[in-house]
Amino acid sequence: MKYYLLIPFLPLAAFVINILFGRGLIRDKAHWISCLTIIGSFIASIITGIDVINGKIINEDLYTWIVAGKFSVSVGFLIDPLTAVMLFVVTGVGSLIFIYSIGYMHGDKGYYRFFSYLSLFIFFMLMLIMSNNFIQLYLGWEGVGLCSYFLIGFWYEKKAAADAGKKAFITNRFGDFGFALGVFMIFLTFGSVHYIPVFSEVKNIVGQTVNILGYEVNLITLIALLLFCGAVGKSAQIPLHVWLPDAMEGPTPVSALIHAATMVTAGVFMVARCNAIFNLSQVAMNVVAIVGGVTSLFAATIAVAQNDIKRVIAYSTLSHLGMMFLACGVGAYAAGVFHLYTHAFFKALLFLAAGSVIHAVGHNDIQRMGGLRKYMPITYLTMFVAALSAGGIPGLAGFFSKDEIIWSAFASGSLVGKFVWVLVTAVAFFTPFYSFRMIFLAFHGKFRGTHHEEHHLHESPPVMTIPLIFLALGAIGVGWVGIPEILGGGAHFAEFLKPVLGHPEFHGTHAQEWGIMGLSTTIAISGIIIAAIFYLMKTYIPIKLAQQLSPIYRLLFNKYYVDELYHHILIRPILWVSTRFIEGITDAKIIEGIVNGVPKTIGRFAVILRKIQSGVTQHYAIFMAAGVFILVALILW
Repeated sequence: MKYYLLIPFLPLAAFVINILFGRGLIRDKAHWISCLTIIGSFIASIITGIDVINGKIINEDLYTWIVAGKFSVSVGFLIDPLTAVMLFVVTGVGSLIFIYSIGYMHGDKGYYRFFSYLSLFIFFMLMLIMSNNFIQLYLGWEGVGLCSYFLIGFWYEKKAAADAGKKAFITNRFGDFGFALGVFMIFLTFGSVHYIPVFSEVKNIVGQTVNILGYEVNLITLIALLLFCGAVGKSAQIPLHVWLPDAMEGPTPVSALIHAATMVTAGVFMVARCNAIFNLSQVAMNVVAIVGGVTSLFAATIAVAQNDIKRVIAYSTLSHLGMMFLACGVGAYAAGVFHLYTHAFFKALLFLAAGSVIHAVGHNDIQRMGGLRKYMPITYLTMFVAALSAGGIPGLAGFFSKDEIIWSAFASGSLVGKFVWVLVTAVAFFTPFYSFRMIFLAFHGKFRGTHHEEHHLHESPPVMTIPLIFLALGAIGVGWVGIPEILGGGAHFAEFLKPVLGHPEFHGTHAQEWGIMGLSTTIAISGIIIAAIFYLMKTYIPIKLAQQLSPIYRLLFNKYYVDELYHHILIRPILWVSTRFIEGITDAKIIEGIVNGVPKTIGRFAVILRKIQSGVTQHYAIFMAAGVFILVALILW
């Protein structure tokens, strides 16, 4: 039986049922349809994954979708080890987030609409990762972007949420434009948009160039960089990172599902899937590595100065996504996908635990929290585990994947690899520091909110805490499938993905690997210790540092003023052109001139014509005779 067909189409069925009947027949029971269908998708994914583990690769076209001359595209699925990993992440973590949403969204007037959008999002995400061609990939790519717009702006009556949804959608248009050009170039070059023919023939175009504005550009590099444009937008890398922190205006389950575990990792998945293209362009590989490394450190430094609990985690997400791209850029695609896999668990847990806190205190400001651990013990313990895992503390899932990336960067043997290794080693300090700064301010010390807020503090209901516990178990254990050989493991995860992603060439000894591991671990632990000193023992130190280093603090607090920069160089000029030229000239004078001018002209002509209609028969006879005379004269002439 073709179980894999159930994986995407069960969530699609849930969307159709909920959107049609959710407001009437189903009402507050919409979650049953969505939750049962995604659990069904998860079960089908496990069955399909077992087949893949046993060596079965599925590449099947369901039907021909588009035919235009030589251009032909099918709706089809490619399920190999890379797809199997993504299916487990999307449906497994997604199932827990769906269940959590029952408690978090309880009583919301758009309850059925929320679950409808979640199910539609899952359908598009599954179509994206299961596709066997670039057009279907692009369908899923744009579909998840559309659903992201719906869900970020779910509370559309709130201006900040509506603006955040528009910002995410518009920002992604820049990256998606480049991505679409990349797909066009693939078809023009290979005559196909299906993965297998393209990847098998890509070596035949090595050295070919195209002329762009008089410059000869390497064809493979051009295609790779255009594809990477889409990844920069979808996975929120510099300079298109600005939409993700604002996307926290959406409901917290949306942040956990879309902005931690699934959609934002689509760019990493796409680069890994297209490794056959990227491997043939060292320029493109260097660009991916540098953009990832710079984004990782850039976002990590911003996170240390934020006070919104969800924005801290959002910048952490940006930082970890940068690590994944960094790994892909140095050729360690399996390490990047491994971190994608572990990150989905501990980052979804961080977001959902933050949602549990917000559910209790009613706001996002960690400076107005404190002492929550005695009121919310389950939330505290699970968030503590997530922070340890995210910080790369040995024994937890995040340690194995994060350390693999750091080692891959160092051992890549290139100058770019050494450069990004320095960046990611610095990130190894910042990640645990800002994570435990958030936890110490929120859960330790005295409660700094109002008496009314403290009176209503409580642990979240089981429908929210049980998913937290399962994700905490994942944040501890899912990384154990990728224990490196140096620690006695068989690196099974990398071996599983090797047929699709290959294996990088490392230039380092076991002694160096031990040294790199020890250095990164020491740095991570020091980050936790310094956070404890600053926010548990000597709490006056951060205040003094912020005062003495106020220019740096303001720079980090204001996110390097990137939003302000974009406002001045992009938004204001566009608004000026829109109001002065488009509205003032094009709209007011040209369009309205035509719309209003044509009727006025007709009216004036009618006034003149009406004078001719005198009602006197002799006048009409004269006009007719004159007309006949003119016609005869023209004919004779």
